[in-house]
Amino acid sequence: MKILADDIGDIIGKITPPGGIGGGDNPQAGISNFISLGIQIFIIVCVIALLIYMLWGAFDWIISGGEKEKITKAQQKITNAVIGFIVVFAVITVFNLIINNVLHLNVFQLVK
Repeated sequence: MKILADDIGDIIGKITPPGGIGGGDNPQAGISNFISLGIQIFIIVCVIALLIYMLWGAFDWIISGGEKEKITKAQQKITNAVIGFIVVFAVITVFNLIINNVLHLNVFQLVK
């Protein structure tokens, strides 16, 4: 007795592969959504860390009591936080240029 493919489908049911990561049947959209989510998490974590570091420097400046050495350390913390903001912005800009121009992915979009 010969079993046909339709008979097997009736016996075990139809198996459909899972869709992409938020991209439906388009794997490129799924990868773009996945990378976009990772970038959004990275930006949020960096901004929170940099704001905390900047506020720490401002707090140190307030409680320095006019001591030159403490004020200098507080100013250095604030300067490092601003430099950190600039570095994060530059890294995201370079990453966006590489992803868009080399891999042709549009990752800076809202995750759907």
